[in-house]
Amino acid sequence: MANTVFIGTGRRKKSIARVRLVPGSGSITINKRDIENYFGMETLKMIVRAPMELTATTAKYDVLVNVHGGGTTGQAGAIRHGISRALLRAEPEMRKTLKTAGFLTRDPRAKERKKYGLKAARRAPQFSKR
Repeated sequence: MANTVFIGTGRRKKSIARVRLVPGSGSITINKRDIENYFGMETLKMIVRAPMELTATTAKYDVLVNVHGGGTTGQAGAIRHGISRALLRAEPEMRKTLKTAGFLTRDPRAKERKKYGLKAARRAPQFSKR
């Protein structure tokens, strides 16, 4: 298990995260930056760390992430999905725990397309009687 790398791909909205789990001390690196520097809000950091804390593997693996597309919340969700999938490859017995928490399910919600005759997906032009 000297050079073992576990890979997982996570997606959320327009964000795609490629996650690598490497045996290590528990550091999380996103786009060559530390998680503290990459995400400003504490809630996003909690979202990213959730699968590791749930399975008690925080200090067991280093997480290396390449993520692109979407906004910060979508990227955090994509990273969580990718970490969960990589953990599943590393330790298949964790499947039930991750599945019940909902970390293995890809969130299907995405932006709705704009329709013609409207200003946005559902926003209609302002109504005027005269």
